[in-house]
Amino acid sequence: MTIPEDIRTKHAELCRQLHYHSHLYHGLNAPQISDSEYDQLLQQLLKIEQDYPALITPNSPSQRVGSSPLSGFRQIAHSRPMLSLENAFNEEDLREFDARIKRFLGSNDPIEYLCEMKLDGVAIELVYQDGQLQHASTRGDGLTGEEITANARTIGAIPLQLQPGAPRRLEVRGEVYMELAPFRQLNGQRRNEGEKTFANPRNATAGSLRQLDPRITASRPLTISCYGLGEIDAEQTPNSQLEMLQKLHDWGLRVNLERLALAADIDAVLEHYQQFLAERDQLPFEIDGMVVKVNSFALQQELGEKSRTPRWAIACKFPPRQEQTRLLDVQLQVGRTGAITPVAHLEPVNVSGVMVSRASLHNWDEIERLDIRIGDQLIVERAGDVIPDIVKVLTEKRDGSEKAIPEPTSCPACGSPVSRGEDEVVPRCQGLACPARLKESIKHFASRGAMDIEGLGDRIIDQLLRLNLVHSVADLYTLTKEDFFRFERMGEVLAEKLLAAIAASRHRPLEKLLFGLGIRHVGAHLAKVLSRRFGSLDNLRQASREALLETHEIGPQVVESLQAFFTDQHNLDVLQQLEAAGVKPEETAQPQGTIFSGKVFVFTGKLERFSRSQGQELVEQQGGRASGSVSKKTDYLVAGPGAGSKLSKAEELGITILDEEGFLQLFKTGNTEEQ
Repeated sequence: MTIPEDIRTKHAELCRQLHYHSHLYHGLNAPQISDSEYDQLLQQLLKIEQDYPALITPNSPSQRVGSSPLSGFRQIAHSRPMLSLENAFNEEDLREFDARIKRFLGSNDPIEYLCEMKLDGVAIELVYQDGQLQHASTRGDGLTGEEITANARTIGAIPLQLQPGAPRRLEVRGEVYMELAPFRQLNGQRRNEGEKTFANPRNATAGSLRQLDPRITASRPLTISCYGLGEIDAEQTPNSQLEMLQKLHDWGLRVNLERLALAADIDAVLEHYQQFLAERDQLPFEIDGMVVKVNSFALQQELGEKSRTPRWAIACKFPPRQEQTRLLDVQLQVGRTGAITPVAHLEPVNVSGVMVSRASLHNWDEIERLDIRIGDQLIVERAGDVIPDIVKVLTEKRDGSEKAIPEPTSCPACGSPVSRGEDEVVPRCQGLACPARLKESIKHFASRGAMDIEGLGDRIIDQLLRLNLVHSVADLYTLTKEDFFRFERMGEVLAEKLLAAIAASRHRPLEKLLFGLGIRHVGAHLAKVLSRRFGSLDNLRQASREALLETHEIGPQVVESLQAFFTDQHNLDVLQQLEAAGVKPEETAQPQGTIFSGKVFVFTGKLERFSRSQGQELVEQQGGRASGSVSKKTDYLVAGPGAGSKLSKAEELGITILDEEGFLQLFKTGNTEEQ
């Protein structure tokens, strides 16, 4: 396909702007445009590349989202070894390091050092040619690493294109890491989804970099700090460690310049070490020490290297954040989604200046892995998280009085039976009236996608719970105006609006009620599927396992969740109370036509003539089925601008692809046989 020159020019300009603004955001922390403006530029680029795929290059900003999964990692040799560092653990070790350097150089003159924070991450090498990222690899054994170029391209802090003035050939070393706040958010998300959590940010980083599917890496909150060189054009070689880091920053690479310290001698190094140690717990990321390097490159070259380590650098480790204590008891906590997690209660112990009396046990798989029992002596670590972790159980110190920690069969908050899916790591309470998850249950029940009770937000729900007015979602329908008058700042007009909104929700469609009940694995789409298949809540409650499994898109995991929900007496009581309160869902509308009967549609990209939900509704009204993913069973993909992996998969499978106009025309004519 011939690409018009104006399109090439527009594409090049969009790439230039996106690279520039990415550098401002990630490299300089000084964005000039908002996230939405950046997204608009990216959408323009994606539209051009969709129309003209030949313009896509590995370093296009569009490739940040990740490419197709890899079959494996190939080995790649480093042009210069990525050496390890010797360790120092105290003042004596650092002074001996300084003395060795002076002996080697045959001089007693003070040595100027650069002190850098030792980030706790994963070392990688980036290779740039003519300003473009060519390769990325792990450290490996120092001589050979694994190529992770596809994954590195997804990390926003790694520039795909360097700034003007960068060397023609540049090999740079950096530490990829994950800051604490996004790490905790990632672990919380995984915990809520029943997935195994990461032990610490470094483990999360290492696992994210070694994903065969770069799209997974793209979803992880990784960043980088560059600290060293491999090969570089001779004429642009810096004169010192500090000058090198400043140049890397100027060339567009991310460097922690604000956390460097230049030391005139070893005494100043020791002072900076104490400063770094004092700042450790206030930093947004993990550090496990301070790296001390001779600042002068000329002296570095004179000092040279030993077999595996440079003579001119040393890593001074911080004191460990680990202490020994005893497990006194285990408390079970019920989260907002019903997830039950065990929390260890410890004999209080001071860990790096903080008194610790609790630690996370995460789940029963972790309990089994640690082989931990109540009464055990153990090692606890405070690694920057709010709740510390248990690192090791000292089984050799057992005396036989220790007690096992059984997995619960009922909810500790409400007594409802708990269920644990085959692929899940935590048991969950499914009780609608469980006090531990009541606020979130009510909030979800009242949400727009469920019963759509306008005005029933956090502030109102908090007061309902504080005044002990509701114990389940069914109690919403027994509230009176006098109940609302007990609230702070509640007038008659607002009270009447809330009561009217609650009353209006009594006759929402069945799918809305079913979704609002918050049954595990039953989202808005499956609620609609079940509503169309069974027609009423009673029919669904009485449905056999076989009948449920015969329903399209309903698998064993959903069936187990439904049966657990409908066999819990607490839930049945709430459903009975809802019915008694006049909650009678409308019958699910049946298809109005059959022009799409038996056809499966998937919608993707940015649609302008109609929304995805409107398109899906049109399909279902005509007897078709709307799906969220592309498979061999898909008949049509309706793609708008910015369509990504779904479009690629549909093209691979030979599925008919329609734009919005094509879909509307198909809907108008109903002629699916010609497609």
